[in-house]
Amino acid sequence: MQHRIVVLGAGYTGATAAGRIAKRLHREDVAITLVNAESDFVERVRMHQLAAGQDLAPRPFGEMFRGTGVSLKQGKVTAVDVDRRTVTVAALDATGEAMDEELEYDTLVYALGSGWNDQGVPGTAEHAHEIASRPGALRLRERLAGLAAGESVVVVGGGLTGIEAATEIAEARPDLAVALAARGGLGDWLSEKGAGHLRTVVDRLGITVHEHAAVTAVEAGHITTGDGTDIPAAVTVWTTGFAVHPIAQATTLEVTDTGQIVVDRTMRSVSHPDVYAIGDAALAMGPGDKPLRMSCASGVPGAWQAADAIAARLTGGKVPTVSVRYFNQCISLGRKDGLIQYVTADDRAVSSALTGRLAALYKEIICKGAAWGVAHPLLVPARRRRVVRETVVPESSPVGTAA
Repeated sequence: MQHRIVVLGAGYTGATAAGRIAKRLHREDVAITLVNAESDFVERVRMHQLAAGQDLAPRPFGEMFRGTGVSLKQGKVTAVDVDRRTVTVAALDATGEAMDEELEYDTLVYALGSGWNDQGVPGTAEHAHEIASRPGALRLRERLAGLAAGESVVVVGGGLTGIEAATEIAEARPDLAVALAARGGLGDWLSEKGAGHLRTVVDRLGITVHEHAAVTAVEAGHITTGDGTDIPAAVTVWTTGFAVHPIAQATTLEVTDTGQIVVDRTMRSVSHPDVYAIGDAALAMGPGDKPLRMSCASGVPGAWQAADAIAARLTGGKVPTVSVRYFNQCISLGRKDGLIQYVTADDRAVSSALTGRLAALYKEIICKGAAWGVAHPLLVPARRRRVVRETVVPESSPVGTAA
């Protein structure tokens, strides 16, 4: 009987894990099902480009996984029962009607990721745009296309996503009045060189920066900051962080207060040994005993770890463990400029930074490499191993400590 592996979510981490498991295990021994709401791979790190009017090359999963043994189930995950080992998926039937389908699994890889987080700020859900998803980016794209010269766009959030969105929009639409509202100082986590370059680019693009401006309300035509200041905003783009998919919190999995699944060093759930969580959905500890941030930079190595651990446990091999660490933060500043901030293993900025056109090229290579890596999850060919045994650790036994 085949070992049934179900992977939920086909973002960078889920798609990578499914493909890597398929290349590690003999096709006759496993049935790998990848569940995703869309039929194409979404380059989430490029959503600011899509919103600014650029077209992205389609990446159909049918082509990506052809001949790998990975079966794609297109539908929305509506429930997970980790005690019964089932997943409920709302999929479309032949007539286009949605119908619930229940999938059984022996091993589950939970990679449903995250979406935008409105932080509970009044009016955000009703009046702000998000670029954490392709539908959100496309809605913003349409709205921006309808703006007349001189109208205002305010990007709320001074992190990587906010900076990339503001600079991309300002470069693509120099006729608009683009502003950035940051809770802290502009680039205050960067090195002196990095922060200085960021400010130079922002000034060159004509972006108005509101620093130390916590937004307390969003209206149809403006935002309000904590000191009562109203900032005009024909369009508000909200980029103040991410919230994980709520399904895990409705299960008996051990999760954090924010809904992330607590995992051990191999990305295995500490409460349910047949469940692995990767990417934004997982709480994994990195260097300095700090939680890994929600990012492609930490999510993809976590996917490699989970896939290799699953393969090893099913084939009786030694389970590998790797330390996930950071090397740099890659920030696009429009299409012609960029900033590569080098960091310590635990993600603290060092003095070195790469800037300008070379940094923009570097970032583009990273983005292309990330998408290429989804379709090529092993850098070198590997022999598929046979499933010889299934090792299931009783829930009363320890399954490791956080990585």
